[in-house]
Amino acid sequence: MKFQHTSVLLEETIANLKIKPDGTYVDGTLGGAGHAREVCRRLSATGRFIGIDQDEAAIAAAGERLRDFGERVTIIRSNYCDMVPRLQEAGIQSVDGILLDLGVSSYQLDNAERGFTYREDAPLDMRMDQRAELSAYEVVNEYSEEQLFRILRDYGEERFAGKIAGNICTARKNEPIRTTGELTEIIKRSIPAKIRAAGGHPAKRTFQAIRIEVNQELKVLEESLDGMIDILNDGGRICVITFHSLEDRIVKNIFRKNEHPCTCPPDFPVCVCGKKSKGTVITRKPILPGEEEMEANPRSKSAKLRVFERKRSCS
Repeated sequence: MKFQHTSVLLEETIANLKIKPDGTYVDGTLGGAGHAREVCRRLSATGRFIGIDQDEAAIAAAGERLRDFGERVTIIRSNYCDMVPRLQEAGIQSVDGILLDLGVSSYQLDNAERGFTYREDAPLDMRMDQRAELSAYEVVNEYSEEQLFRILRDYGEERFAGKIAGNICTARKNEPIRTTGELTEIIKRSIPAKIRAAGGHPAKRTFQAIRIEVNQELKVLEESLDGMIDILNDGGRICVITFHSLEDRIVKNIFRKNEHPCTCPPDFPVCVCGKKSKGTVITRKPILPGEEEMEANPRSKSAKLRVFERKRSCS
């Protein structure tokens, strides 16, 4: 299957990166290289682009699509949480811009064999990096009922988390739950018919929760952003596109903390904690896709772009 993915908030992201032709830019979620290609088009012969992705199919597709840019481009197969050490290995200590387009790609959703979609029956998988040991199969069949409940409640914000977790554990006593279709049927049985009829697909929140657990998406994001901000040059920007409230909250809070890191009590006359601002939050409110984009690409509807600009004079 050909790797196809429609880049979300493309123009807005490229504009907010404020690309310098001779700068160094990193895309930590390279995917099909939609954003990457637009960055590379704006670089001169002395500019540099580093693309990082953990998905083998994405690496192959991006390599093909960025071939015309020659030595300006370096592609690394890794999780973006290892961005800083991977860049250091490539001799890069600081960069002018970073992009993260979070969530699951259209290719991963549309390729049923990857097990991300609830719309087709396929083996339970959901690994973005297929070298990883933990898949959706292990989560569904080996996690305790309490662990499943916590994941569905916290990562999927699923109001029927308890019922779904209980029914999963009951069903797997007879034989393992092997496919996305089997899991979807269990979820449907766990949600009242009236609720199923009114909302979106009943499996959406559960699949999101399991995918986040398999790929440790929130943990990786939370533990990576500070380090990325630290390697930005003065005036460099990080642009992060999120697709659900859990990711967006993490990005918003970490950007805000880097702008206002002081931990002194509000009634202290002067700061004594010594923590200095690392820059400015450019997006007080997230940038959202326009009507035209949402109509052309329904998957963009939940996208939010937040931007932070490094100010080394602050630190």
